Amino acid sequence: MAPAIALPRIMRIGPGASAELPEVLRSLGLSRPLVVTDPFLAEQAFLRDLLQALTDAGSEPGLFTETVPDPTTTVVDHGVRVLHEGSYDCLVGIGGGSPIDTAKAIALLAGHGGRMRDYNAPTVTDEPALPVVAVPTTAGSGSESTRFSIITDVDTDEKMLCAGLALLPQAALVDADLTLAMPPRLTADTGVDALVHAVEAFVSAKAHPFSDGLAREAMRTLFAHLRTVYRDPGDRAAREAMMLGATQAGLAFSNASVALVHGMSRPVGAHFHVAHGLSNAMLMPTVTAFSRPSAPGRYAECARVMGIAGPQDGDEAASLALVEELRRLNEDLGVPTPKSYGIDADAWRDLTPLMAEQALASGSPANNPRVPSVEEIESLYASVYA
Repeated sequence: MAPAIALPRIMRIGPGASAELPEVLRSLGLSRPLVVTDPFLAEQAFLRDLLQALTDAGSEPGLFTETVPDPTTTVVDHGVRVLHEGSYDCLVGIGGGSPIDTAKAIALLAGHGGRMRDYNAPTVTDEPALPVVAVPTTAGSGSESTRFSIITDVDTDEKMLCAGLALLPQAALVDADLTLAMPPRLTADTGVDALVHAVEAFVSAKAHPFSDGLAREAMRTLFAHLRTVYRDPGDRAAREAMMLGATQAGLAFSNASVALVHGMSRPVGAHFHVAHGLSNAMLMPTVTAFSRPSAPGRYAECARVMGIAGPQDGDEAASLALVEELRRLNEDLGVPTPKSYGIDADAWRDLTPLMAEQALASGSPANNPRVPSVEEIESLYASVYA
């Protein structure tokens, strides 16, 4: 079967791209957008300017500012009510992965009804929902270019993976200028998140030549600039490179899927409220070491693309070098272990069986080069803790 490639209909990438929002909405025949963002961004000058530009262009925007980190079903349900009350014809998600995922989930429920749990993996929803335009303000989640939304069910504390073309934004406006104020911790966490997207897309069982090309470019770009933006958040050239790499990584994993790191990361975020990028970073070296023997050639190619190994290095040496460099990267970026982050050892141990079951049920581990058992996932959680 030929790979099914899905991309946003419109992509504007470069400094100032966010200012083109009124024109993009007009080109899509949309005039009543509900802008979905978080309380912090709602107070920023650039957002006020965007809302004014929409009004000046003849649009009638509404504003929903109640998104939270790790979006919940409660917030999504509230957003759907606001959408219906205002008779809006589209959503504009502005922010990191949380506001954009929230906007996509609101669009899904507004178009198809039901509850978010109805759309949890393995369900795939390809029928069109309400249009979404995504304007990312972090270089990491790639949500502006993916057919996924991650929503936490408040009744079960499960991070649900919802998938399908219904969740793919109609347009993405990727503007690195919006990331210049990101603090170092957020820069590191979102940057590693993007790197994990690229690596997992490349080693995924669903990888194909189209996704491979995007993943290679993303890995090369992200690894070359991640430490730079962490040390110097104001480096504009590095910020632009990270923004491009994050979007490329999003396109790669949207079309090839992610794997075991993401499957294990979502339960950590749901139960211990660890930011998604940070939980990915906590897991990445250990999971890569576990997975490497089943695909040394693919992991070796990752190392060569990132400049960690050269063409003269064999697959075994190059793939081992990748694992060690991922450990060093975590040290350089100050990534904590779950223990040093402050997660209680007893709580971690007690929840490990449930987290392992939830990880496996998400479907992502099935894409991994080495598909784990529940017991192996439990062992990996134990190894990662300290």
